[in-house]
Amino acid sequence: MKQRYAALTRDLDWAPSYVDEDVLFPHTKFEGIKVHDWSKWEDPFRLTVDAYYKYQAEKDKRLYAVIDSFAQSQGHLSVSDAKYLNSMKLFLQGVTPIEYAANRHFSYLARHYNGPGPRFAALCQSVDELRHTQTEAHTLSAYNKYYSGFHSWPKQFDRVWYLSVPKSFIEDAMSAGPFEFLIAVSFSFEYLLTNLLFVPFMSGASFNGDVPTMTFGFSAQSDESRHMTLGLEAIKFLLEQDEGNVPIIQEWIDKWFWRGYRLVSLIAAMLDYMLPKKVMSWKESFELYFEEQMLEGLFKDLEFYGIRPPRHVEQAVAEKEHYAHQAYWTLYNFSYAAGFTTTIPDQEHLDWLSAQYPDTFDKYYRPRWDKAARIAEDGGRFFNTGLPQLCQVCQLPMLFTEKDAPDTLVQRSAVHEGERYHFCSDGCEWIFGREPEKYVQAWLPVHQVLQGNCGGPTLPEVLDWYGFQDGDSGEYLGSADHTNWVQWHTNEPARS
Repeated sequence: MKQRYAALTRDLDWAPSYVDEDVLFPHTKFEGIKVHDWSKWEDPFRLTVDAYYKYQAEKDKRLYAVIDSFAQSQGHLSVSDAKYLNSMKLFLQGVTPIEYAANRHFSYLARHYNGPGPRFAALCQSVDELRHTQTEAHTLSAYNKYYSGFHSWPKQFDRVWYLSVPKSFIEDAMSAGPFEFLIAVSFSFEYLLTNLLFVPFMSGASFNGDVPTMTFGFSAQSDESRHMTLGLEAIKFLLEQDEGNVPIIQEWIDKWFWRGYRLVSLIAAMLDYMLPKKVMSWKESFELYFEEQMLEGLFKDLEFYGIRPPRHVEQAVAEKEHYAHQAYWTLYNFSYAAGFTTTIPDQEHLDWLSAQYPDTFDKYYRPRWDKAARIAEDGGRFFNTGLPQLCQVCQLPMLFTEKDAPDTLVQRSAVHEGERYHFCSDGCEWIFGREPEKYVQAWLPVHQVLQGNCGGPTLPEVLDWYGFQDGDSGEYLGSADHTNWVQWHTNEPARS
């Protein structure tokens, strides 16, 4: 079987005779990575194209049968609460476009890697990413007829302020070299961080009665397992090819761990605040999937190659007590300009958070929510109508606090060619210092709004340019989703 597989894949490759290899593959040397023997690449897919498509087609048949059944049986009424769907809106707006961008770039790399092994792996992953884009859009389109916020997500990805966080992540990776892209997406994101994204997210869908999303998650998980295998194979292949690759790859791991970690702050907020029925806290998932599996498992194995845990990882560990609360508080303050609604945690929810974060929540965050609830009860539900300072690298608002001082915001800055740039963390400041010429070009939404480049100078014009419609934003209680949900289930008018 191994010989037959080789005959149908690797043995179909040929050496160029009338075109120089450096001309044929122009992108694989400028990063400094040295590859001496492309045949040493171990293929994680081990499928021929015909077998691969038949395998994926079977999974699609099962998924679309569930989607059709759910739609025909009015399954949207069986989810735990309409506010649960805010997490799915965030997923569709922020994650699905990343899948499509990854599809495009892996297709590009399927032409530009020298060896047939990585070329075929990139081809298969590009198809996987396109399939995920399509199945996510089709799965969540079942809700678009009944709930706001599921429309225009490709436009919003290019324009909306909080979506500049995932957009800047994937465009940073796509504008890097071919090997850095592999480390960014296939290793740092797929292997180090994908479990923080997909496993709790899809478990949350299951707990909250979202059968199509749960089924999509199961359908995608086998793909994600292959992607993680590809990431691990890629890094081991590059480390084994030449000792000079080790320091280059170490810096890429340092950079892309931090970039990916800042991206999953949106997932942290979802886990702790946006699921009516809780699965696990951000702190639990971070400890299980990152600290135990990655730091105590993967990086112990990579020590053999001279690879250490990512730079600034101790900052991430220190932030696990605060990360989700600070991220969601920001979304709560600015949800009038978001494609989803937010709400104040009720007493049961607050008690759950206290149990999950016994050392910090009651001290730092419960008083904040209690005050917000008192204000809302008096009819004063507030939004922050100012424009926040954004981090030049991750493009999140400056919302995170010092590691040893949870009541003090992190403020870092650096001067480059006479202009000062601001950062939310030591990690983002370090990333900027490596490639300032790249990050000074960042398209920061707040700056663009102030310059009048986002539809006009007024808030209604900006929200219209975002592609928002009535009911997409603001407070959940009293929104169109909440009103319809209550009427569908009680036949009585909604009360905020």
